[in-house]
Amino acid sequence: RLEMDGVLRSLAVPNVPSYDPRDKRLAVLVDDHPVEYGDFEGLIPKGNYGAGAVILWDRGKWVPLNDPVQGLTQGKLLFELRGYKLRGVWTLVKLKQGQREWLLIKERDAYAREGGGELPQESVLSGLTVEALESGETPAARVGAELARLRVPRRPVRVSAVEPMLAEPRSVPFSKPGWIYELKLDGYRLIAGREGAEVALRSRSGSDLTATFPEIARAVRAIPAERFVVDGELVVLDRDGKPSFQGLQQRARLSRALDVRLASIELPATYFGFDLLGFEDFDLRGLPLVERKRLLRMLLPPLGPVRFLEHFERDGDRLLREVSRLGLEGIVAKRADSPYRSGRSPSWLKIRTDRSADFVVVGFTPPRGSRGGLGALHLADLVEGKLTYAGRVGSGFTDRELGQLRERLEAERIAHPACEAPLPAGSAGRRTGGPNAWARALPEFKGSTWVRPTMVCEVRFKEWTEEGLLRQPVFLRWRDDKRPEECVRQRGGEARRAAGHVPPKPPAPPPSPERTIPFTNLTKVFWPGDGFTKGDLIEYYRGISPWLLPYLKNRPLVLTRFPDGIEGKSFYQKDAPDFAPGWIRTVSIWSEETGREIRYFVCDDLETLLYLVNLGTIPLHLWSSRVGSLEQPDWCVLDLDPKAAPFAHVITIARYLHQLCERAGLPHFVKTTGKTGLHILIPLGGQCTYEQSRTLGELLARLVVSRLGEIATIARQLDRRGTKVYLDYLQNRRGQLIVAPFSVRPLAGAPVSMPLAWKEVNPRLDPARHTIRTALRRMRRLGADPMAGVLREVPDLVGALATLSALLPASPGRRRDGRG
Repeated sequence: RLEMDGVLRSLAVPNVPSYDPRDKRLAVLVDDHPVEYGDFEGLIPKGNYGAGAVILWDRGKWVPLNDPVQGLTQGKLLFELRGYKLRGVWTLVKLKQGQREWLLIKERDAYAREGGGELPQESVLSGLTVEALESGETPAARVGAELARLRVPRRPVRVSAVEPMLAEPRSVPFSKPGWIYELKLDGYRLIAGREGAEVALRSRSGSDLTATFPEIARAVRAIPAERFVVDGELVVLDRDGKPSFQGLQQRARLSRALDVRLASIELPATYFGFDLLGFEDFDLRGLPLVERKRLLRMLLPPLGPVRFLEHFERDGDRLLREVSRLGLEGIVAKRADSPYRSGRSPSWLKIRTDRSADFVVVGFTPPRGSRGGLGALHLADLVEGKLTYAGRVGSGFTDRELGQLRERLEAERIAHPACEAPLPAGSAGRRTGGPNAWARALPEFKGSTWVRPTMVCEVRFKEWTEEGLLRQPVFLRWRDDKRPEECVRQRGGEARRAAGHVPPKPPAPPPSPERTIPFTNLTKVFWPGDGFTKGDLIEYYRGISPWLLPYLKNRPLVLTRFPDGIEGKSFYQKDAPDFAPGWIRTVSIWSEETGREIRYFVCDDLETLLYLVNLGTIPLHLWSSRVGSLEQPDWCVLDLDPKAAPFAHVITIARYLHQLCERAGLPHFVKTTGKTGLHILIPLGGQCTYEQSRTLGELLARLVVSRLGEIATIARQLDRRGTKVYLDYLQNRRGQLIVAPFSVRPLAGAPVSMPLAWKEVNPRLDPARHTIRTALRRMRRLGADPMAGVLREVPDLVGALATLSALLPASPGRRRDGRG
């Protein structure tokens, strides 16, 4: 399938494409498909077009090398493929005897090979073959059975709770029984995981990269298992298949949604998983490494945006020589029987082809001669918990970089060095303090500019001098993924330690920001007619949080604030203010409407929730999609808005929708809006775009109107509705909001948007009974949320749409097949 003119031009190739230019594969032109179909994997029911199992065999970018429209017309299309399986230049040539028959031929280039070679048959997303998908067999069952056999402890592992295991540096390669060897990739360390439909990508520094790398989030979500946690390395590969740290940094700095989407195609990332830490409710970290890797290999695809990182069981020294020849970063040696333990461990050893380390920039020297910008950067790292001078680096920069760097550093000026002075020659580790330590140590510091220690860079060097300074350093790259407190001088890196001195202890981790909420005006009355105070509102949200937070987690929020209660002035707030504490999570999303980034609050925990309510927030409105999959809503919503219609008609319409969804096999849930209407939510399981969700909502709404047209309408204009209930399916748009379940409304009585069981949707239903006084008591009595399935269920949408479409009555201008 080749994306062209807004559709997928599709050709059926009965035999697998061959890399041998002598092989000519038949390719039959079939109907165009929507672009959204390019990500589809699943079972198409019998009787439908393309029935059977469908996997994503390969995915990537195609580059036409002649005019594609002209090529299709004239019968020859030349193009380059940049996929996971198919690479290089290919040609489509039309056969004369048929209207739709073409030949797919590999052109002679560096990728061509005699015999063609075998290509993996698994999906590049899920890792499933067509046969496995058809039979319903997934690796998850095999992995689970193995873990039960091994009696692995049942203890859920969560991405947010994992601190990665780190390798110690070693300068000499070795080969030793009981050790395995992996490539050291030039990227970001990343803990990736899935819990149901929710995916999390967390860097070593704790940053959430889910929205930054949506192609990785999509692939993690496609792995056929409900819950798992993987450790690995995130890279961007160059045209030669080597990790490009510059390309990765270019991706990581993007925040505008459109830029991120384009970059995920133009500069796609790859995640190499090398350790399985958790699976379902099993904690694998106590298993030997080789067992964890064996199970991970079963789970991950061999090729694709997420894949398994292979290892070698011998010849570590020979592997390092080959790695050096290829220009790669190095290798990691790991004890085959080692458990997974957070922090640095001698069971994992990193061996670089060049000696390098990360340093904090603490200042710069003035330029000399014709050199512009600055002379050299002053560097420091942590020794015995103190930031200590390590030397300076002046080579490895371009003239343009020097100018830009000077401008950036000037804004960070401080009066005195932020680090300890270097050790005087011959001190053998004995520091002589005093106010003149810097002047005594290196007089040539005169004229230097000192800056705040916020920037981290990687430097290659030959060795450490006796004074603890770098010898022959060369700047390599900026490390935006590392914090200054991570730049610890490693064992084996300091000459003084070789003389028998005690190795420095790593500094204690920086304290987490204290999550204190200075509650204010708790006695202020927010509902004058009922006497409910701001304190009552906060306590309600505190109590209901176990049921509310799953809906808020990882989702952009919009607040409506009532600082003086429901009868005072209110305002709508999308942007998080600058005064919000640093521990509050936010996400920046580009708004086409305003032409700028909007910094949304994201509420993942109780402290954040209480902070937002203390701002005077009464209702919480949320997106239907989550950070990391903003284009894929979790549900389709139908808002039954009665306005002047009797509530009995809302009940009648809701019950009919219940029957329709039951008939189509669609899971569906209902809640009060907190006002006079109902919300019907259909889980989508991350399978749809907003446009497809809106189409499903419209189909259901039209079916209701065709049956209950005397009380239901989809007319948007108020004057055309009369006393009918409006079925609003247009809320299924990117950035459109619904009030969160359990959210309080700024109305008399303090009503709550309450999830319901379908048996409660009957003529006796009174939404006004669910308030901040009664809601918590109800949920404690129920014990479980009747709407919780909307976050985890994955329906058969293809089958449901086929059933619903058949129910839609034919009308002039519309055919029963849905066309026209």
